[in-house]
Amino acid sequence: MLNQPAFDRFAERLRGFGPLGVLAFFVILAGNLLFVPLSALLVLAWARRSGTPWRELGFVRPPSWIRTVAIGLVFGIVLKLVMKAIVMPLLGAPPTNPAYRYLVGNTAALPVMLYLVIVGAGFGEETVFRGYLFERLGRLFRPGIWPKAMIVFLTAAFFGLVHYPHQGPAGVQQALIVGLVFGTIFAITRQIWMLMVAHAAFDLTAVAIIYFGWERRVAEALGL
Repeated sequence: MLNQPAFDRFAERLRGFGPLGVLAFFVILAGNLLFVPLSALLVLAWARRSGTPWRELGFVRPPSWIRTVAIGLVFGIVLKLVMKAIVMPLLGAPPTNPAYRYLVGNTAALPVMLYLVIVGAGFGEETVFRGYLFERLGRLFRPGIWPKAMIVFLTAAFFGLVHYPHQGPAGVQQALIVGLVFGTIFAITRQIWMLMVAHAAFDLTAVAIIYFGWERRVAEALGL
């Protein structure tokens, strides 16, 4: 068993940006290559072992859980509809997403997709891209409005890039915009629960639109 001074030094190295801290950073980011949401679970393990307070990752108890969940659901659904019907058509995105056409009427694929949407995206991606990366970059940059804006942009850009392999350029565009929106909210509130709900609701709405065959209808609803 580690004595307290040794424990404290190890925790300090985990929080720092020396060899151990950098190694932990890349191990966490690579976690999802094994399974989803390993990266998020590693973030929680890192926070516990490094002595990082949960609030620094955005895990702050909201004044009202019901209000937080309700706002997250409405915000996520509306944001997805706005992205699908207005923003993405204006950017020239195709009305249907070829990467997920297999979901149309495919009930057998829903359990895995729901797991990925709720656990992998809602919990996993928010924990990593908002909670963890904001904490890490926040320790590198000086306090202030412009450094905070840079953190929002960098995390959103990274969030967009990781969507390229499965969704192509249109997926990058959508993820970048959503990352900017979610990142801005997190930078202001430093609370993650509403964003987790909103992220899950956003993706659940996307799955529903595809599953029921409404994708083209929604994308062309305003004739943009």
